[in-house]
Amino acid sequence: MTIRGMVRNAMVGGCLLSLAACGGIGSGDSGWFRRGPTTDQETLDARAAADQQRADLAALEPESNRGNIWDLFGQQDDPNVTVRVNKYLWQASLEVLNFLPVESVDPFSGVIVTGYGTPPGGGRAYRATIYVQDPALDARSLKLALVARGGGPVSAEVSRAVEDAILTRARQLRIRDLDL
Repeated sequence: MTIRGMVRNAMVGGCLLSLAACGGIGSGDSGWFRRGPTTDQETLDARAAADQQRADLAALEPESNRGNIWDLFGQQDDPNVTVRVNKYLWQASLEVLNFLPVESVDPFSGVIVTGYGTPPGGGRAYRATIYVQDPALDARSLKLALVARGGGPVSAEVSRAVEDAILTRARQLRIRDLDL
């Protein structure tokens, strides 16, 4: 007998054993699991006992923790509607870097990618990638990568100055909204 034949026989045997275990082969209560109460009174008694057991378990659980296993797999917030970036940092980034052409934006992940553009009064073209990674209005929520055309990354001072301008504008926007 070949290995393929032995595997096939083992699979067929496993299927037959599974059917026999759940009472699928034969009749009556011949399986490993009993089918249930046989009279109406036994059915009513079994249901009453099950209801009482559920009520006892429910009384032990705090109200806020009730749920089932499927709650773990459910989405609490719809990711297609919920935006997890700071709106002030997002708006300030677009306003401060408005001289750069926007190539792509994704408000759900917080990424803005721009093309090359020259700042007003400047002679060098720059490109930026902005990542707003947190809903908090905080300097740690903003990541900025500036690249000069043909020159690679810009100096830390220039990058810091642009970040500071974005953070300052974001604070101004927030203060304006609070005065409403």
